[in-house]
Amino acid sequence: MTETAALGEMPQWDLTDLYPGPDSPALSGDLDKADTDAQAFQSAYAGKLADLDGETLGGAVREYEALQDVLQRVMSFAHLYYVCDMENPETGRFFQTMQERVNDISTHLLFFTLEINRLDDAVLADKLTSEKLAHYEPWLRDVRVFRPYQLSDELEKLLHEKSVSGRSAWMRLFDETMTALRFPLNGEELNSEQALTLLSDRNRDTRQAAAESLGGVFADNVRLFALITNTLAKDKETEDKWRGLPNPAASRHLANQVESEVVDALVTAVKDSYPRLSHRYYQFKAKWMGLDGLEHWDRNAPLPEDDDRLIPWDEARETVLTAYGRFSPHMADIGRQFFDKPWIDAAVKPGKAPGAFAHPTVPSAHPYLLLNYQGKVRDVMTLAHELGHGVHQVLAADQGTLMSDTPLTLAETASVFGEQLTFRSMLEQESDAARRRIMLAGKVEDMLNTVVRQIAFYEFERHVHDERRSGELTPDRLGEIWMQVQTESLGPAFHFADSYKHYWSYIPHFIHSPFYVYAYAFGDCLVNALYAVYENAEAGFQEKYFDMLRAGGTLRHKELLAPFGLDAGDSAFWSKGLGVIESFVDELVAE
Repeated sequence: MTETAALGEMPQWDLTDLYPGPDSPALSGDLDKADTDAQAFQSAYAGKLADLDGETLGGAVREYEALQDVLQRVMSFAHLYYVCDMENPETGRFFQTMQERVNDISTHLLFFTLEINRLDDAVLADKLTSEKLAHYEPWLRDVRVFRPYQLSDELEKLLHEKSVSGRSAWMRLFDETMTALRFPLNGEELNSEQALTLLSDRNRDTRQAAAESLGGVFADNVRLFALITNTLAKDKETEDKWRGLPNPAASRHLANQVESEVVDALVTAVKDSYPRLSHRYYQFKAKWMGLDGLEHWDRNAPLPEDDDRLIPWDEARETVLTAYGRFSPHMADIGRQFFDKPWIDAAVKPGKAPGAFAHPTVPSAHPYLLLNYQGKVRDVMTLAHELGHGVHQVLAADQGTLMSDTPLTLAETASVFGEQLTFRSMLEQESDAARRRIMLAGKVEDMLNTVVRQIAFYEFERHVHDERRSGELTPDRLGEIWMQVQTESLGPAFHFADSYKHYWSYIPHFIHSPFYVYAYAFGDCLVNALYAVYENAEAGFQEKYFDMLRAGGTLRHKELLAPFGLDAGDSAFWSKGLGVIESFVDELVAE
């Protein structure tokens, strides 16, 4: 446990449920056995899938799943070990070594999905009459989504083997550079998490100083971040061109099992709502703060009546678990495991990765949560968000290694629903009218960050990837695109200092998961609609909700939402979700 005076004791995770340590015989033994088993698997099945009956092919998929479970366990441990001490060269060396070793082993397995995609539909349909293979039908469906874009076996193998010295290496460079940055402020050297948190400080001078320090350090490093961004965008363009993908976001839509038309409808609906939501709210916030306009460092500023108190870790834990328990004792029981067992790493520490995430690891183990908890209301909401992911991952684990992962669009459902439960619980228990108003405004800001800001991020990526096809973008041009989408999305209440043009450089999603960001807006609007069903539902909603989470990646969004009477393909669906945010803004402005 790490002692922090104001916040109390915060947990540190224990990774021994995966492996005792980086030098453990269990880890090296698993790698050696996986290498031997992968080569035997290749010898047994390569070039033979078309001739196998359904029962035998089903057994082969089961063997493949078992191998993937081992390799994913190794990489889960390596990643979680790495993110806690990214400035340590030995930690980085271990992570890279594991990536390279697992990449080498998985090369022997690459043939399997490639051959599955070469099977004719009729041939595969005949094999699926076997119960053993039919169990994996959802996984086969998702593998074959990429069938039209598959390259030759030799090219696929080349791309696979080069990934550790290509995209993955650039991602590591970004992560280690960002983690090592220090932001000078009042004689101290802060990491990015600490500096970004000060953008929510009550003192406007402190917010400005933090914003200028962030902008200055980002500017000093912007050429490197621009090089990383340009290189990865070009790398993606090259691979997309070879595969014949129609646009830069297409591979993300395929992986998310969502139609491009649905995403386009979401983006259009959100952009059309900018004037009614973000523009109107921030103009209202400026008046509330007694300002003629807002600077970018005022976006997340506490409102005048907000006491902005620090929330100790124990209080945050009880707040979230109480909210979960009011919805379902079962949900709270699952969530409580993360606190009772060492599954969370919460404190801010030197060398630790910024941000927050829930890592599912493998179904044979359990998820872990990483936070950088600093006692703000937003940190409590982040805890509720990541714990929602964790609950989802626990429930979906029974689907097994190949089918427990949920598409990103639906993966954000449980996390945002957890935030919604926590907010509604806190609001209902607050009797003071002024405090309730502050809480409502805070929720509106969180929703704008989740919906408006993330769609602006998505638009930034679309502009960058489209323009990269005509040549490299300079740091200034990247800054111009950033300022354009920020001005459009946040509205006329804001003045943006010149240094803000470099803030695109710290967003990790642009590097790690291109076009990921619309999933947050998808999830928020979906949860708004889902919560409305919950409020009006008779008994049984909770069990339907858990069934949706248990499904993991076996069902598509239309199938998952049908029991609730919802359809993301309906043009009115997104308007309903955005209407919830608009009603909150209406309530605030009317008072």
